[in-house]
Amino acid sequence: MISETTQHQFNTRNYIIASLIVVVILVCDQILKYWVKSHMYLGQEHHIIGNWFILHFTENNGMAFGLQLGGDAGKLFLTSFRILAVFGILYYLIYQIKHKAKTGLIICISLVLAGAIGNIIDSVFYGVWFNDNYNEYLDDGTLKWKTHAPYFYGRVVDMLYFPLIEGRYPDWFPFWSGESFQFFRPVFNIADTSISFGVFSIILFQKYLFPQEINNQEIKENELPLEQSNSEEQEIKKEPEIGDILDSTTDDLSTSTEEV
Repeated sequence: MISETTQHQFNTRNYIIASLIVVVILVCDQILKYWVKSHMYLGQEHHIIGNWFILHFTENNGMAFGLQLGGDAGKLFLTSFRILAVFGILYYLIYQIKHKAKTGLIICISLVLAGAIGNIIDSVFYGVWFNDNYNEYLDDGTLKWKTHAPYFYGRVVDMLYFPLIEGRYPDWFPFWSGESFQFFRPVFNIADTSISFGVFSIILFQKYLFPQEINNQEIKENELPLEQSNSEEQEIKKEPEIGDILDSTTDDLSTSTEEV
């Protein structure tokens, strides 16, 4: 049995690990976003490794990898949902730490939490903190400054772009015959990467991260056939045999004969 002192130390270590992961991811994510917002204009690119790794400044109203919900209502709903999701993830993280979850699971949940908080900061505050990038040049060359967005309507900053492979689909390829393709097309940020890595790790290593729950499920599945077989055996034992029936019939006839 694990002593209370040892369990307390284990929980404390997991709290520290989770906190460090969240802080490091948030700091890296926000520093890069701040630099991009302060030193680049929308659509500008810096080629880091040829055409394979590019810093491409873009913004979106929505989810990871540039996916969006339409309109101001969709933006407000998404930001509100993110905030609720963060509280849910935080509660789940604390629950898992208190219930002796594996450190690997704590790391994965912390990655998801850090990424969610990183994009929430953009959505809630960036519309107010930054307004110098919301500009465009008119046809006469003058610069038109766009008004900044209110709280909860900020745009998420994306910049990581990896167009590793470019080409065209062959003519025989269904649906996209002859069209150009690119991998990897979406532009994303460190927060998106953190969320994706955490979620996919949980999916890929669920047998390692949730061994007790999986074992309990397997035990229940194995117990059901055993219970059924035991009940069937009991029913078989309860059924009278043919010999017993004949003996009972003979006894009844003898009794009747004696009475006559």
